[in-house]
Amino acid sequence: MKRTLLALACLSAFNLAALADDEKTKPDNTATNERDRSGETKTSGDQSNSPADLKITQAIRQALMKDRELSMTAKNIKIITANGQVTLRGPVKTAQEKAKIDQLAKSAAGGAQIDDQLDVKGSN
Repeated sequence: MKRTLLALACLSAFNLAALADDEKTKPDNTATNERDRSGETKTSGDQSNSPADLKITQAIRQALMKDRELSMTAKNIKIITANGQVTLRGPVKTAQEKAKIDQLAKSAAGGAQIDDQLDVKGSN
């Protein structure tokens, strides 16, 4: 009985230590969240529901998904189209990915204006 209680106590202490370590490693996105709440930057809520804007967004997303060289991070960027203006936001792994996304977006957008706000991870 004493061994069982001792084993449970050790496991509990180990789990608590692991949970405490998890709390320390969580990312701090406070600055990003404040930027998005300010109303000065485009968020997914700014996406227009007009058929033309939705078609542009869809074409860009499909072009990104078809490109096998892009990372999953790059494929998950925000694409926000409103009144024919496309805003690209989010992190990408390299400057090459950023350039590739810009190229694909310009090609797929059919002449729509592109506002490239992509961030290369580690460059901030």
